[in-house]
Amino acid sequence: MSTDLKLAIWDVDGTIVDSRQVIQQAMDRAFQRAGLGGIDYDRTRTIVGLELTEAVRRLAPEDYPELRVGQLATYYKEAFVEQRQEPGFYEPLYEGARETIERLADEGWLLGVATGKARRGLDRVFEDHDLHRFFDTFQTVDHGPGKPHPRMVLDALKETGTDAHQAVMIGDTSFDITMGRNAGVHTLGVSWGFHRVDEIEAAEAHEIHHDFTALNAALDAFAARVEKTPA
Repeated sequence: MSTDLKLAIWDVDGTIVDSRQVIQQAMDRAFQRAGLGGIDYDRTRTIVGLELTEAVRRLAPEDYPELRVGQLATYYKEAFVEQRQEPGFYEPLYEGARETIERLADEGWLLGVATGKARRGLDRVFEDHDLHRFFDTFQTVDHGPGKPHPRMVLDALKETGTDAHQAVMIGDTSFDITMGRNAGVHTLGVSWGFHRVDEIEAAEAHEIHHDFTALNAALDAFAARVEKTPA
């Protein structure tokens, strides 16, 4: 493998895109549609990043029939599509996200995505923000286990020809951190998304950053370490 490769693997929801309101509204509508009386944000935020069926399974009442979990997931997808069609729908990028992504691409980093979204959902978000052109590998839940299983990170390494010591996983949830650590890569937690700092700390993130200025400095420091690593 080349010694000068560097790969930044990004989570999407809560890391690049501020989808907190959109996800909460869709989940609340889904739970109402299922006759479960809605759901509050502090519960919804705990499952963001997981594959959708697993996410709603964790949120549903303990005695909720397994046969109805799939229907609850369908309600969520329907509610999300409805929101996209409503006037004023928008999932903004976090301030500093585009600038960081563009800078890394310009400096020769490889960029990847590891998300709990299906590829169709990822493509919609990236089309809205014209982000596809910056990324080299797109890992979604369509083709194997989702977070916190390391599969998506390992597949990103394989697709880009990078080794674990040349890669970082950037995410806002404990699932991102556990996935990255399970794959043997450096993990950079960010505090502006869905999980609290203490939850990210509990997953043993190597670092946690609170704005894109600090994240950029951490990425530069990581690049410097990789470049000094003997072949």
